[in-house]
Amino acid sequence: MNAIKIKVLLLFLSLSLTSFAQETNSGDASKQKITISGTITDSKNNETLIGVNVSILELKTGVTTNEYGFYSITLPKGSYTLQINYLGFQTIEEKIELTQNIKKSFKLVSSEQQLKEVVITTNRKSTNIKTPEMSVNKLSMATIKKMPVVLGEVDVIKSLLLLPGVTSAGEGQSGFNVRGGGADQNLILLDEATIFNSSHVFGFFSVFNPDAIKDLKLYKGGIPSRYGGRASSVLDIYQKDGNSNSFHMNGGVGLISSRLLAEGPLVKDKGSFLVGGRTSYAHLFLKLTDNNNSASFYDLNAKLHYEVNPNNNLYISSYFGRDFFNISKEFQNTYGNATFNLRWNHLFSERHFSNLSAIFSDYYYGLTLTSVGFDWQSSIKNFNLKYDLKYYLNDKIKLNYGLNSIYYKFNPGTIKPIDENSSINFSQLDKKNAFEPAIYLEAEHQASPKLSFLYGLRYSMFYRLGASTVNLYKDGLAVTYNDQLKIYEKGVPIGTKEYGYNEVITSFSNLEPRFSSSYILNEKSSVKASYNRMVQYLQLVSNTASPTPLDIWTPSDEYIQPQIADQVAVGYFRNFNNDRYSLEVESFYKKIKNRIDYIDGADLIANNAIEQVILNGQLRAYGLELLLRKNSGKLNGWIAYTLSNSEQQTPGRTPNESGINNGNWYKTGFHKLHNLAVTANYSLSPKWTFGGNFILQSGQPVTFPNGQYEYQGIVIPSYGARNEDNLPLYHHLDLSATYIPKPNKTKGWQGEWVFSVYNIYNRKNAASISFRENQISGSNEAVKLSIFGAVPSVSYNFKF
Repeated sequence: MNAIKIKVLLLFLSLSLTSFAQETNSGDASKQKITISGTITDSKNNETLIGVNVSILELKTGVTTNEYGFYSITLPKGSYTLQINYLGFQTIEEKIELTQNIKKSFKLVSSEQQLKEVVITTNRKSTNIKTPEMSVNKLSMATIKKMPVVLGEVDVIKSLLLLPGVTSAGEGQSGFNVRGGGADQNLILLDEATIFNSSHVFGFFSVFNPDAIKDLKLYKGGIPSRYGGRASSVLDIYQKDGNSNSFHMNGGVGLISSRLLAEGPLVKDKGSFLVGGRTSYAHLFLKLTDNNNSASFYDLNAKLHYEVNPNNNLYISSYFGRDFFNISKEFQNTYGNATFNLRWNHLFSERHFSNLSAIFSDYYYGLTLTSVGFDWQSSIKNFNLKYDLKYYLNDKIKLNYGLNSIYYKFNPGTIKPIDENSSINFSQLDKKNAFEPAIYLEAEHQASPKLSFLYGLRYSMFYRLGASTVNLYKDGLAVTYNDQLKIYEKGVPIGTKEYGYNEVITSFSNLEPRFSSSYILNEKSSVKASYNRMVQYLQLVSNTASPTPLDIWTPSDEYIQPQIADQVAVGYFRNFNNDRYSLEVESFYKKIKNRIDYIDGADLIANNAIEQVILNGQLRAYGLELLLRKNSGKLNGWIAYTLSNSEQQTPGRTPNESGINNGNWYKTGFHKLHNLAVTANYSLSPKWTFGGNFILQSGQPVTFPNGQYEYQGIVIPSYGARNEDNLPLYHHLDLSATYIPKPNKTKGWQGEWVFSVYNIYNRKNAASISFRENQISGSNEAVKLSIFGAVPSVSYNFKF
C-alpha cells in the first residue's frame, strides 16, 4: 500500500512539473520573460512585511510577499505600473521598465507618517476576492490591541473568539474550538515551532506576548499542503524580527501583569535582536492577606536576525514560559512551553526561495502533592527538521514544495516520592517515541483572469517506535464488551511484547489532497470552494471539554488510530460601497474518522494502559458562517455569526455491542448552535479611541442527572443520553477607552492609558452547574459556578 501511495505522489509530481514546463514554454517565444523580485519592509524598523500585495496594474495580476517579506513576479519585456499596498501603510505606485531581471526592494511608510513619494491612497482591509484562499482569518496586532479584554491583558487567543467559526469552552477555559472540532485538533505554531498548550493560568491568558507578535493567520479550511498533523485548523504566528535601524523599548503595566520588550540593531540595516518578557504579580498581593493560594506566570521571547548577504539570512528565535499554581502549599503545579528555531533563508535565484529550519519544542508538566507525598512530571518533546521551497515559474504559476521530519519523545509520567517519609514508590509510566516524516507539493495557479486554483498533495507517514513494552490482548481487543451488563470493560492482557529502541511498533501512511478555487463574478465579488484532508497522528487523552495541563498527548498505535478529517467548504465574497464594506459567507461540512471516545468510568490519570478505556468513533460538524466588516471611517469593526452543529458517534464494533450512548450521535462538549460576535472601534479624536465587543453563544452541552435511586442507603443519580442538556445562554459586553496624551509625538517617551470593563452589565455566566442536596431542606438543588462578573481594569502602555 505504501508503494502505491509513493507512486501516486511521484506521478502527481511528474504530471505537475510537466504541465508547468509546457505552460512556461508555450506562447510567443519572442516575448522574453523578465523577473522582478525583492523584499518589502517597514521603513521605521526594517521589519519584513507578510502578505503585501504586489500588483501589475496593466495585466491585472500580482503576488503577495511570503512569510519573510519576499516577492517575485515574471513578466514579458515592457513598461508596467507596479503597485504596492498593505493594510496600515501608504500605497505606492511606480513605473518600471523591464528589460532584464532586476531586484527591487521597497520600504513602506506607515499611514501615520507623511510620504514624500507618490501616494495613491491608504489601503483598506477589503476582502481579497481574487485569490483562491478561503476559510482564512487574519488579525493585525494593531486591531487586537484595541480590543477590551479581561483583566486588561491583550490576548491573541481571546481575539480569535470574535471570528466566525471559532468558539471556546467558556470563561477561564483554555484553548479554542474551530468549526466544531476539539481544541486538541488545532495546530498552533510560533515561528514554526509547535505550542502544545497555548494558555497561562488555566486559560485566563494566552502564552503570546502581543508586543512580540508580527503576524498571525488562522486557517479554518482550505489548508495549504505545507501544514499537517492536526484535524481542524492551523494558527500560524510569527514573531517580530527586531528593529535593525535603531534601539527601541516598549511595554505596559497592568493590574496583575506587566511586560517589557527591547529591540535594536546588531549591525545597522543588516542584523537585529529582540528580547521581551511578561510576568504576573497577583500572587504578591495575596501574600499580604491570609490567603495561602497563589497563581502566577512568566514568559520570555527572543529573536536574532542577521543578513549575511542579499541571498542569505539567518534567524534564531525562542520562547520560554512557565506557570505556577499553589494551593496552601499542598498542591503545587508547574507547567509551560519551550521552543527554539534556527532558520536559514536562501535565495537560489530571482524566482527560487528556500527556508531551512531546525526546530525544538517541549511541553512540560509538573505536579507535587505534599499531602500524598509524591512528585509527578510529564512532557512531550519534538525535534523537527523542515525544508520549504517556493519557485515562481511565471506570473500565472507558483510552486510550493518541501519536506519535514518530526521525532517525538513522550513521557506520560514519572512519579517520585518527595522525601523518605512518603509512602509512594518510584514509578515510570511507559515512555513512547514516534517519527513523523512528510513531503508535499502545491501549486498556486491562475488559470484565467477570472479563475484561479490552489491545489496540492501531502504524503505523511507515522512510525510508533520503541523502546516499549506493548500489551497483547485476545483477538486484539483492549476493550471488551460485557453482554450481560451491557457495558464496556477493560481488556485483560494475555501477554506482552518487548520492542527495542527505535524499533517500529506500528506504522501509518496517508495521502492528503488539498484543493481551493476562486471564480471572479465581477470586480467586486467572487465564489470560492475548497476541499482538504488532514491526518492527525497525535491524540490528546482528555475527557474534558477544554484541555488542562494534566492532559497527556499520546501517539497513534494499533489501538488508537490516527484521526482523518475531510472538509469541504463553499463561499461567496463581496466588497461594496467602494470597499468600505465587505461580506464573507461560507458553508462547511467536516467529517473526522477515529475520534477517540472513552468508556464509562474511564480512568485517565497515571494509566499505563490507556488503550483499555478508549474506543474509536467519528465526529461530524457542519454550519454556516457570516462575516460583515466595515473597513474604514471613524467607526469600523465587524459582525460575525455562525450557525453550526458538532456531534460525535461511537457505534458498537459488532451488532451485539451497544456502543457509546447506545451508538447514537450526541453533541460534543464544544457544540455551539449559535455564535454571535460584534466588535467595533471608534476614533473620537487623535487622543481618544473607544472599543467594544459583544459575544453571545449557545450554552455548552452537558449531561445532567434525570433521576436518582437508592442502593444500600446511598442515593445514586441516574443520567440520560450524553450531552442532551445545555448550560444557560452565554453572553457579555466589554468596553474600552484608549487615551493618548500626546498623539503627535513621534520621538522620545510615548505613552497611552487603556481603560476597560469586561462584562460591563455583570452577567453571571455559568462555567458549570452541579447538583447537591440542600442541607436545610433536604431537597436537591442545582448550583451554578460563575467565574467572572464585571471586571474593570486599567493599564499603561509606553514606548521610547
